[in-house]
Amino acid sequence: MAPVGSSEASSGESNVTVLLALAANIGVGLLKLAAGLISGSASLLSEAAHSAGDSTTEIFLLTGQKRSQKPADRSHPFGYGKERYFWSVVAAGAIFASGAAFSFYQGISTILDGETSELLWINYPVLALCAVLEGTSLRQAVKQMEGETRRLSTTLTQYLRTPRDPTVESVLLEDSAAIVGLVIAALGVGLHQVTGSPTYDGAASIAIGVLLLFVSGTLARACKTLLIGQQADPRLIRAVEAWLEQQPEVDDVVDLLTMLTGVDSVLLCARVDFADRESGSDLEEACVRLDLQMREKWPILDEIFIQPASRSDDAMRRRVEARYGRALADEV
Repeated sequence: MAPVGSSEASSGESNVTVLLALAANIGVGLLKLAAGLISGSASLLSEAAHSAGDSTTEIFLLTGQKRSQKPADRSHPFGYGKERYFWSVVAAGAIFASGAAFSFYQGISTILDGETSELLWINYPVLALCAVLEGTSLRQAVKQMEGETRRLSTTLTQYLRTPRDPTVESVLLEDSAAIVGLVIAALGVGLHQVTGSPTYDGAASIAIGVLLLFVSGTLARACKTLLIGQQADPRLIRAVEAWLEQQPEVDDVVDLLTMLTGVDSVLLCARVDFADRESGSDLEEACVRLDLQMREKWPILDEIFIQPASRSDDAMRRRVEARYGRALADEV
């Protein structure tokens, strides 16, 4: 069965992944800034802005992780799990503002000014060292991603298509983009040195800006889905439906509504056609039993609502068919 309950080990590894990425980005950012100022390379300065944006992103991700662990209270009865999604959106904005915008500005300025530098050689050892540091961070992100896919019994492609934890995807995308950005910067510096034309360096800076736009847009799009209210894993929905229909008090499952309220937190609303032979007190006992057993079977279910419903309700059937492409309840 795919989805499992919350994992404190996974949360701890997320912190390690983000902290390692933060340390790597601060280190490589300072190296890139020094090399860019000494050599006057636009692509190295853009890469420094790239690292600054990534470092800011990691700070926002850590903030989101911390705030999302606050317990539910009167003003937020479903908890603060979506704080992580909000801060991930802010992080995507930071990548755009501090990275992409500066890269475009630096690239265009370099092409228009046309100034050359005699110290471009200093960029090569800096880029090599940055590649080692970024690669270390990327390896940790890949390791956690592989662990998450095993824990959720899913593939890497499926996980990236429907992420539950934007923190892992953010670091993976950032580190992958950082490696690509280093390659682009090296090409720009190399062509600048060979041809003597700074246009190539400026063009590399603009290409890095385009890369950061892609990363920013990808993260924002994933977080938008989670903030709006993404349903739980379809395998979990099907498993809950099948299990409920096996219970003696249940004639049929009419509707199932789910929403991710956090990384390892799902809200479930089950509309159930109970057997007519059940009395009011029997239904109360059945709902309590079903609630307890579902929580034991699927710890990821944080809040469960069980509502009596009739499978002969045509309006509800149409709503369910419009949502899932099929009716959950059998024809009467």
